[in-house]
Amino acid sequence: MEDTHPSAINLAEKFALFSDHWAPRLAARYNGNEIRLAKVEGEFHWHHHTDTDELFIVIDGELEMEFRTRSVRLSPGEMIVVPKGLEHRPCARKGEVKLLIMDADGTPNTGDAATAFEPEEI
Repeated sequence: MEDTHPSAINLAEKFALFSDHWAPRLAARYNGNEIRLAKVEGEFHWHHHTDTDELFIVIDGELEMEFRTRSVRLSPGEMIVVPKGLEHRPCARKGEVKLLIMDADGTPNTGDAATAFEPEEI
């Protein structure tokens, strides 16, 4: 009989497996959602997600989530939910940031399926 008990996922070990920026990795799935890990530095591009909200949790570093009318600064242990349809741009101007991002399964990280980065499972 197959063991269906879950195992712990060590985020530090998973983050150590990659070094590139703005290229999320798939750490787990649950209820039709993906838990992605990403290292980011500098600015991403402006985009939105038409059909789903997006959740960001800062693990390490400082992230600025820009919106067209204001910005929100996030420190380790803080999170933000970006509602579907709201244009946003994540920025890491003070060095590398480690993020945990939750998206609906198959959601393009760029907001556009044509330019999406398909996350590698780690």
